[in-house]
Amino acid sequence: MITLHHLVQSRSNRIAWLLEALQQPYQITVYQRDSKTYGAPESLKQVSPLGKAPVISDGELVIAESGAIIEYLIDNYDEQQQFRPKDGQALLDYRYWLHFAEGSMMPLLVMRLVLNKSLEKPMPFFAKPIIRKFVDGLNNMFIEPRIVPQLQQVEQHLAKHTWFAGEQLSGADFQMMLVLQLAAQRCDMSPYSQIKRYMQQIEKIESYQRAMKKLAAAEAGE
Repeated sequence: MITLHHLVQSRSNRIAWLLEALQQPYQITVYQRDSKTYGAPESLKQVSPLGKAPVISDGELVIAESGAIIEYLIDNYDEQQQFRPKDGQALLDYRYWLHFAEGSMMPLLVMRLVLNKSLEKPMPFFAKPIIRKFVDGLNNMFIEPRIVPQLQQVEQHLAKHTWFAGEQLSGADFQMMLVLQLAAQRCDMSPYSQIKRYMQQIEKIESYQRAMKKLAAAEAGE
């Protein structure tokens, strides 16, 4: 049976959703983050040296990186060939958005998260205005001018397509779902009605709902 190694507050939900959609049996092993460093515990590093999640183990195979996991699961367990277009523009879109999520959008969102968290750290009172000015400057001058065009591109694409690779749910959607959820937490999403439509569309999918419930139960130790 496949084991999903789930680090709390990581990107594992996209893999749990895909496993549910594939109707593939799996179990979840939960790892708590270090309260001081926010990093992974040694137990996860024993599974995958970098301590990153998601990670799956399938027999003797251990696979990390969301995109690699998604491709492995679709290659080996998508018996009905539902989640990867066969050819044409849909296949090109599938590949593009599968890599866009982590290659283009996620680094900016993580940078914004880290910068904002830096303001929560204890510091001398006189230093906080300086740090805030620095953080605001990076957000306004570096992150915002890059993340807004990306969101606009996503919005324009979804205005013409039901899903990222055409009219059928695909591996690209399992990858993009999370990055758009994080964008919704860290960006002004009011101009993006198609992204909102898309996220609501996903939240209604039974396999997605099952995956979120299983992850929540696993984290609660149920």
